[in-house]
Amino acid sequence: MNRNDVTEKIVTAKVAKGIQWAEVAEQVGLSKEWTTAACLGQMTLDEKQAAIVGEIFGLTAEEQKWLQVVPYKGSLPSAVPTDPLIYRWYEIVNVYGTTIKELIHEEFGDGIMSAIDFSMDIQRQADPKGDRVNVVLSGKFLPYKTY
Repeated sequence: MNRNDVTEKIVTAKVAKGIQWAEVAEQVGLSKEWTTAACLGQMTLDEKQAAIVGEIFGLTAEEQKWLQVVPYKGSLPSAVPTDPLIYRWYEIVNVYGTTIKELIHEEFGDGIMSAIDFSMDIQRQADPKGDRVNVVLSGKFLPYKTY
């Protein structure tokens, strides 16, 4: 058994039981974005959170322990993603990455946006021309130090 096996079991149980990620997040007490990432093997749950997720998805005590292990982050199987939705994000970074970098540097200076001190919010935005996906990414600015 490994973390990937637990992720597969969670996804299988989610489909079989008709569970929504927002429902899981509500029970865990964290955002749907972070909770989903944790259930998919990209974040570390504490013992209490792992027990809640274990109860929801029918995980054994051993499987719950795997949820508490610091994961190897980065779950894409290839450098260029082939899933159409994930590929669109890759395309956004390819097209707008230099613009995002330039505007962040202009506003904040030389540094990076943290993916550790970070939050994300994904919402449906009603639109008569077709609903839109509204994604807000918020990361702490970390300036490079001089020494």
